[in-house]
Amino acid sequence: MKIQRRNKANPEFSLAAMTDVILLMLIFFMITSSAANQSAIDVNLPKAEGVDNNVPNPLSVSIKPDGSYFVDDNPVDKAQLEQAIVDKLTNQTNKSFTIRADENTMHKYVVYVMEIAEKHKFNIALATVKDK
Repeated sequence: MKIQRRNKANPEFSLAAMTDVILLMLIFFMITSSAANQSAIDVNLPKAEGVDNNVPNPLSVSIKPDGSYFVDDNPVDKAQLEQAIVDKLTNQTNKSFTIRADENTMHKYVVYVMEIAEKHKFNIALATVKDK
């Protein structure tokens, strides 16, 4: 006597749900990776040959050609710039920041930020792009 099963499982697997999840993960990682290391302040950095991109500085001071200052993408007046930098670096173990000055920025704006670093004994790095 042959016994037949009434509940037969369908061995087919639907990939629709898995492709949706993978697509959402792809979009998430693309958005977060593109925004992770870039600053929102659009400055044209000067070109240099010996560029080392592995200097981790959590704080960046951007300077636009018109002399406007930005601390971590937040606009700051020249009068409050020193206090903003000191406040950000007070509890940091690595007391350093990166100066991201546009290639057309006047030298006096960069020197002003460098004087703040010298006054408080902060280490600085000047951001550049690799010359091709």
